[in-house]
Amino acid sequence: MVSYKELGLVNSRELFKKAVDGGYAIPAFNFNNMEQLQAIISACVETKSPVILQVSSGARKYANQTLLRYMAQGAVQYAKELGYEIPIVLHLDHGDSFELCKDCIESGFSSVMIDGSHLPYEENIALTKKVVEYAHQHDVTVEGELGVLAGIEDDVQAEHHTYTEPDEVVDFVTRTGVDSLAISIGTSHGAFKFTPEQCTRNEHGVLVPPPLRFDILEEIEKRIPGFPIVLHGSSSVPQQYVETINKYGGKLDDSIGIPEEQLRKAAKSAVCKINIDSDGRLAMTAAVREVFATKPAEFDPRKYLGPAREELKKLYMHKTESVLGSAGKA
Repeated sequence: MVSYKELGLVNSRELFKKAVDGGYAIPAFNFNNMEQLQAIISACVETKSPVILQVSSGARKYANQTLLRYMAQGAVQYAKELGYEIPIVLHLDHGDSFELCKDCIESGFSSVMIDGSHLPYEENIALTKKVVEYAHQHDVTVEGELGVLAGIEDDVQAEHHTYTEPDEVVDFVTRTGVDSLAISIGTSHGAFKFTPEQCTRNEHGVLVPPPLRFDILEEIEKRIPGFPIVLHGSSSVPQQYVETINKYGGKLDDSIGIPEEQLRKAAKSAVCKINIDSDGRLAMTAAVREVFATKPAEFDPRKYLGPAREELKKLYMHKTESVLGSAGKA
């Protein structure tokens, strides 16, 4: 058993309370490798933002769970070296079993998500409660989920949305004891969040997605006032990255995300954690493709991963300063 406290990490309890009270959201950035982690930490130190480092089960398989733990510990030291100690959470994204959550808790995670949203309601409650009871013994915070997000990201996929039912949230939160709740109000996983048929087009022919269901969010806030809410699938899919990728040989037709102004509005509510993964993938891929296309003789990984890391840092600084409102809150 490795305690996250030994690694210098924190859980999300106090961070969420401050975020709900302060009307901002904490960035939850997914990472799989060193360059992504460097970009996240340097961006958040520079903007003085707290941060949640998110690891999916796919990332654990890709990067190795032991290496990820030491990378998170290294991130704490890296922030100190950069000159400002920010609160850092290590969080399991979309845990799908008690065993996976338990394994993460025992290997140094300070927060876990148990996603039983695909299960019948009572089974979701039973599974979530079991994880909560174990996690709280180790002062680890737990995120549950009600409602289903469409889209594909890592091992998580669903064809259709199921909006969160406000009538269920009080019962779910009370019976499970979760510390935060992921809800479905129209966000979606991946870089292709909506089909063209679901969207309209503006005067430039660019797809405009359907708006988020803020009416559902407001109703949930009335039922569980002040309770920490989480939005998954909240990448904005910046079109400049899509254009760069396509310019240099990629094929991302009709990729679309959640407009940043809608995320700004959500961040001012009880939504205190906003998950961003696809935007980072697009930023890195755009930078790498540009190097490969403009410098075809280049074969040093540092020469294409370095620019990718810098582009990612720039994106994440923008998110903390101009979208989530978390800059200066560390």
